[in-house]
Amino acid sequence: MWKSSRFYPIWLAALAGLLLVGSASAAGFSVTDLKGRTHTLDGYRGKWVLVNYWATWCPPCLEEIPDLIDLHEFNKNRLVVIGVALDFRSAKQIADFAEQMKMTYPIVLGDKKVTDQIGPVQGLPTTYLFNPQGKLVAQQVGPLTREAVEAYIAGKTPAK
Repeated sequence: MWKSSRFYPIWLAALAGLLLVGSASAAGFSVTDLKGRTHTLDGYRGKWVLVNYWATWCPPCLEEIPDLIDLHEFNKNRLVVIGVALDFRSAKQIADFAEQMKMTYPIVLGDKKVTDQIGPVQGLPTTYLFNPQGKLVAQQVGPLTREAVEAYIAGKTPAK
């Protein structure tokens, strides 16, 4: 199983032929989570937004869930994590799974409408990162770590 500790900038992914992203921007998506709350990219302006596609049967997806929980819990002032569940039987299945895994970040049921707004799925897990201005700046196909995301953000955030 391939595992990378890097979070790839968009230009590098494009050079590798992995990127098939449209023009996601500050008003780029509007999705509703399992609790009925709507999440928009524009609504999170000023924060980094990490959108992670995953499935319950995907071992690398399960491997990265604890890091995504930590990212969400320990970076609430500057980062939002949104999980997009794919390939599921029912909303209840995903809600029960999320509760069992103690997933504290919002979970959206993924479909074509959601992926058309955010970006394509080249494999699971697939993660997209939007900067505080709402611009898509990085993607990762395969698992990522809390440390890799935090290092990427630290490298892009001006020192105060």
